Amino acid sequence: MLRITFPVGPLACNCSIVADEATREALIIDPGDEIDELLRRVREAGLTPRLIAVTHAHIDHIGGAAQLKAATGAPLALHDDDLPIYDQLDWQAQWLGLAPPSRTAVDLRLRESEPLRLGSLSFQVLETPGHTPGSVCLYQPGEAHLFAGDTLFAGSVGRTDLPGGDGRRLLRSLHEKLLALPDATAVTPGHGEFTTIGRERAENPFLNGRVRLI
Repeated sequence: MLRITFPVGPLACNCSIVADEATREALIIDPGDEIDELLRRVREAGLTPRLIAVTHAHIDHIGGAAQLKAATGAPLALHDDDLPIYDQLDWQAQWLGLAPPSRTAVDLRLRESEPLRLGSLSFQVLETPGHTPGSVCLYQPGEAHLFAGDTLFAGSVGRTDLPGGDGRRLLRSLHEKLLALPDATAVTPGHGEFTTIGRERAENPFLNGRVRLI
């Protein structure tokens, strides 16, 4: 398996390329911006994007999805509960002072009952509402790796003060879904440095009760 993660856009969203090294087929996670750079990396690695999965519909994670889909033909997958947020993409751009990105149809629905498979790769969809109603994380049990979107960060958790955010739901998602994973699970968050479930269980003040999430 090949995994490439790099920050994109003004909010430095972690965009990930995950590929089957045998077939060279790739899943692109959270293509928020800088699609030309993303495509350059894909070409240099000799990969073919086959699927675009977005952990939630905030502009910094989904803003480049339409351009990427147009360039590659790869379908776009998003959770149903974040479709209303995707419909507000122009408002999100205005709020951040950005040019509105193009939009595209959502082709596939991310559901916890339906794993994502691409060649030899398998991703379990974890529904983790709280940061947004339709936030999801993508977990690779065989690799002990989690793509956490904006649900969990190194030393912090996703904000809940934006439309659709809910602190109680986020804490429930964290404790019932993410902290149920093995401590050795590596975490690629939506922003910032990589971490592990064990490190966050022990040190994250939002998870060990030292800071209250409102």
